[in-house]
Amino acid sequence: MVDIDTGTEELLCRIENRVAVVTLNKPHKKNALGDVLTPALRSVLLALADDDRVGCVMITGAGDAFCSGGDVSGMGGGGTTKPRDERVAELLHKQETLTLRIHELSKVTIAALPGAAAGAGLSIALACDLRVASSNAFITTAFRNVGLSGDYGASWFLPRLIGLSKAKELFYTARRVSAVEGERLGLFNQVFSEETFRDDALAYAREIANGPSSVLSRMKKNLNQGVGQGLRASLLLEAQHLIESAGSAEAKEAISAFMEKRTPKFHP
Repeated sequence: MVDIDTGTEELLCRIENRVAVVTLNKPHKKNALGDVLTPALRSVLLALADDDRVGCVMITGAGDAFCSGGDVSGMGGGGTTKPRDERVAELLHKQETLTLRIHELSKVTIAALPGAAAGAGLSIALACDLRVASSNAFITTAFRNVGLSGDYGASWFLPRLIGLSKAKELFYTARRVSAVEGERLGLFNQVFSEETFRDDALAYAREIANGPSSVLSRMKKNLNQGVGQGLRASLLLEAQHLIESAGSAEAKEAISAFMEKRTPKFHP
């Protein structure tokens, strides 16, 4: 296991069995985002993208929450003199360097929810490729509760996961969705027992992290781009990626393992 210096105790990172475990570490505030934690998260994601020791990135939260979103105590404290366009540009940059970065990261990303994910915290979970939850976890869009319309991509991610009508309901009501309901809706890929959640989540991530990293990266691009493009464009992308994969060390190892009836080993 290798610890990664994030520059702050509000964000922890370690690499364990090719899984980069990124932990939002403000349990006293339900891991709310802020001016220290969030820039550190942006930076560590950028570093992990190019780290060959990492096959998968798992984002989780300390204590009994994933992330409660923006720190409400810092909201509504007065206006700003900045022009509207400047404020829009600043927020857009923040969003692009966080949830867009997660969505487009070359590594598979997993959100591991030990508890609540709300507001922009939910957006971060939705931006990940996969989501696993503790049996006591829940999600809520929460934006209406603080008089905000939503940010960090929740309005883009959520309808693609559960359908437009249900996504609208969750935005308009901000009701809580339990782990059981979330799994039924397709929000959660797996729900684990509260007692063993962290071990189970790491094992889930470890299986992916030790797979064929380059192939998984190409799969991610195929799937992400396929949602928003026509079949012809997807066929072309698949052809390009498959030809790139064929003959690679990963493909050779996978084929050898298949023929020898053994488990492939893609990493030293």
